[in-house]
Amino acid sequence: MSVRVLLADDQALVRAGFRMVLEAQADIEVVGEAADGRQAVEGTRRLRPDVVLMDIRMPIMDGIQATRELCRPGAATPATPVQRPSRLERLTERERDVLELVARGLSNAEIAKELMVGAATVKTHVTHVLTKLDLRDRVQAVIYAYEAGVVQPGPS
Repeated sequence: MSVRVLLADDQALVRAGFRMVLEAQADIEVVGEAADGRQAVEGTRRLRPDVVLMDIRMPIMDGIQATRELCRPGAATPATPVQRPSRLERLTERERDVLELVARGLSNAEIAKELMVGAATVKTHVTHVLTKLDLRDRVQAVIYAYEAGVVQPGPS
């Protein structure tokens, strides 16, 4: 299980530096970034990170005010329940297409024909899907795709 972090700093270079250092750790995942306090509050409510690394001086809303906003009673619960982002968000659009076709039972050659790419490209996409979703094989990918709602039972 990894610690989910949101980075909040008005300087993109600082955020990039922190992201690089944090993502080098196997048990830390940077789930979002914010360039000002308002974005930090909105991102925290939406993404539900475990930790927010927040700069004090930022435009629109400073880090102190943003922290107050997040810590006030009832601030953690919007009118509708906030859901954690799905692992699907780790995938590119093309990888998601490949996952859907794998779940529909297509072979790499059939996927290559459908997407008009080479078989080696499909193999690379399948590998990325399995890695990003922490899955062992295509069978787990099919199960995950159905459970996550990428595909529904029935005719395609």
